[in-house]
Amino acid sequence: MAKSIFLTGASAGLGEGMARGFARRGYALALAARRTDKLEELAEELRRSGAAKVSVHALDVTDFESVPRVVGEAAAVLNGLDIVIANSGIGVPTPVGRGTFDAARRVIDTNLTGAIATVDAAVELFRKQGRGHIVAISSVAAVRGMPTQGAYSASKAGLSRYLEALRCEVAGTGIRVTDLAPGFIDTELNRGMPSRPFVVSAEKGTEMMVAMIEREVGFRYVPVMPWTLIAQLLKIVPARMLAKAG
Repeated sequence: MAKSIFLTGASAGLGEGMARGFARRGYALALAARRTDKLEELAEELRRSGAAKVSVHALDVTDFESVPRVVGEAAAVLNGLDIVIANSGIGVPTPVGRGTFDAARRVIDTNLTGAIATVDAAVELFRKQGRGHIVAISSVAAVRGMPTQGAYSASKAGLSRYLEALRCEVAGTGIRVTDLAPGFIDTELNRGMPSRPFVVSAEKGTEMMVAMIEREVGFRYVPVMPWTLIAQLLKIVPARMLAKAG
């Protein structure tokens, strides 16, 4: 029987790319996002490409109370879930003290609280099943706060720490936890940035992510190199040098 996946933020970017990658491998997919018109188009494409089954679910992860319901609906359609991927995310500049608090709050609500709501609902389901695989998409940005990107970096750092705690809580239960931290993968989220060092195509980046999820890795930067080295350098670069990046 094909493994089943629930994937948030599936209508664009990394989510769309991962959905295509899993479909090619024959997975059953429950795709969730706010834009159901985009999801329906993608679902039809994936059915033609070999996905075992594809269902579409309207979900805004910032409507926190609706998340468990939608996860439950997806599990019912696919007769349980093997993997839940918390991928929904947004990124906008949020310079501090410049009237961007509302934008910063949306970033935190989506990238952190929405992801936590998704993971929490999935773990509740997986405890009942006795098994399951949690995946969440953090970022290299979690390593160090960058000028104008404080809310984004904070959301991703918070998510990584949350996953670390979860990994301890579910040890020995049959629930696995994966944290993937992409560098620059070419999507709408980062195309407006003035600089995208070592950027890779969405197809290449998401193919790497799909392979890592299949291997059930614990934590990986994506691509592994050069971002594993760059992440270590970011930790020690003086703030005055990072200030120039703003």
